[in-house]
Amino acid sequence: MHHISRDTLRGVLLTRRPRGLLLRVGALSLLVLGSLLIGIFQPLAVTHAASYCQVTYSVPNQWPGGFTGNIVVQNTSSSAWTSWKLTFSFPSSSQVVSQGWNGNFTQSGQNVTVTNMDYNANVATNGTANPGFNASWSGSNPAPTSFAVNGNPCNGSSSNPTPTPVPPTPTPGTTPTPVPPTPTPGTTPTPVPPTPTPTGTPTPPGTHVDNPYAGAKGYINPDWANEVTTAANTKGGTLGTQMAKVANNSTAVWLDRIAAVTGGTGVTRTLSGHLDAALQQASTSSQPIVITLVIYDLPDRDCAAYASNGELSVANNGLAIYESQYIDPIASTLSQSKYSNLRIATVIEPDSLPNLVTNLSVPKCAEANSSGAYVKGIQYALNKLHAISNVYNYIDIAHSGWLGWSSNFQPAVDLISNTIKGTTAGVNSVDGFISDTANYTPTHEPYMTANQQVGGNPVRSASFYQWNQYIDEATYDTDMRNAFIAAGFPSSIGMLIDTSRNGWGGSSRPSGTSSSTDLNTFVNASKIDQRYDRGNWCNQPAGIGTRPTASPAPGFDAYVWIKPPGESDGTSDKTQTSPDGEGKQFDAMCDPNGTSRYNSAVPTGALPNAPDAGHWFESEFEILVQNAYPTF
Repeated sequence: MHHISRDTLRGVLLTRRPRGLLLRVGALSLLVLGSLLIGIFQPLAVTHAASYCQVTYSVPNQWPGGFTGNIVVQNTSSSAWTSWKLTFSFPSSSQVVSQGWNGNFTQSGQNVTVTNMDYNANVATNGTANPGFNASWSGSNPAPTSFAVNGNPCNGSSSNPTPTPVPPTPTPGTTPTPVPPTPTPGTTPTPVPPTPTPTGTPTPPGTHVDNPYAGAKGYINPDWANEVTTAANTKGGTLGTQMAKVANNSTAVWLDRIAAVTGGTGVTRTLSGHLDAALQQASTSSQPIVITLVIYDLPDRDCAAYASNGELSVANNGLAIYESQYIDPIASTLSQSKYSNLRIATVIEPDSLPNLVTNLSVPKCAEANSSGAYVKGIQYALNKLHAISNVYNYIDIAHSGWLGWSSNFQPAVDLISNTIKGTTAGVNSVDGFISDTANYTPTHEPYMTANQQVGGNPVRSASFYQWNQYIDEATYDTDMRNAFIAAGFPSSIGMLIDTSRNGWGGSSRPSGTSSSTDLNTFVNASKIDQRYDRGNWCNQPAGIGTRPTASPAPGFDAYVWIKPPGESDGTSDKTQTSPDGEGKQFDAMCDPNGTSRYNSAVPTGALPNAPDAGHWFESEFEILVQNAYPTF
């Protein structure tokens, strides 16, 4: 899918096909006993073990004067519960429940009682109930240390949760709306969650929430997980063990042709098949399941590259086919009532609008622009999908190495904003934006910043960055988000970063800042991005990055895995010079012996023996695992 050019100052994405799956899973959950689903974002606090019950108490959100608490109650007895009553005491008299869900909450002094609702009264052996609440606090917010269920103590060791940093107390009489500062490049900003609504009834399943990834588990595509597991078992040894762990993470499902939606040659699981599998995973989870879909079949798709041009063309009535045979069936499937309790996140048409910002000199891009196919197609998709309450739309904004230059940044904001404002719901038709889709740009460059001076010159003026203001995704996304809010979007919009292949670990990863006073030497020795050029996008020897995580930083809904690790970016077969049945063909950026079209002085860095985009590429998968950061 994509590419950057030094001439047009643009970066690239990638291409794929619908086999990869959902995304998101978090790193701090402590429930799931060996299931493929990884709990995504619950910071754990206190666990008590006993023969009758086990209780896990966590505080995922905290703000001045209030906090959100989550409780997982597990039946560890030898028989099922037909009803349950949880009791515990807050350590501080300032801790007062104001709102509860998945249970009836009452409080007398510091003593709290939670009884079951009708729908969660029965808890099987090893099953769980998951009540939660909003509460007030002042001074300190210690975790309860003693719990009982149906009069039976849930005893065991305990530890207090790591408290969420509390921003300065606002002026009395005002309602605080956390607006965190822009993170410093190279650092991991501390998450500051949005202020939850202090009153009202619990959010029913299927209701549109602010962040679909928060408090949810990510769908794991069984087909992709099976490929990972098979490869791991074949490899064996230490690397095989590491490879096997990758299958526990969720990835996005790419709907890259009509057959991926409705069925056809080469498709092992259709859209409804993935949704049904997500329902099955939801049936064994106490948390909502979020499944991420990539909407990716515009006419003249990937207009500036060849690896995944797609099946539709503007010249052959492509827009009408896109709307009636692709988007309409997607919307019809997603709107079925049986899927209403799933959270469905959609990534809308990677690379499309960014190509209209930088690549109009390419005939196909000029055609997509003059015909209005990209803009009209995206508007049609947003209108259809926004009408479904449990669907969440995220628009692709390429990556920092493509639109980060000042000559590209604001034009991109303007084009994307105007496209969205032209929908029926306007700015409210999207929930946020996503960058680095299927690309390799690091979330953070930890050892330098763009404007850091070396030898009298800023880092961004080095040959590798070519005066681009942004050297990583975190700073780029933060400024993009601010620019969209300034353009009229609500402050609730959230950002996503695809971290599936931007870890850049392994033996080549620097361990600190270079001491060189020569700018290019300093940058090359300090940067974790090991590509020859930021425009190199095809099958790079990178590493898997941060695991899918919800609310990782202020203004960010999640880090997600959109590109399933192990799936190719494009074929290295130079004889495949015309589109195959999936609309894919050889692109010179995938030639392991070629040079970059964006910088002829450097190699493409592409790996050899690569299959079509979206197809399993085991040798690259092994490299991604070996270079993972953090490691498996």
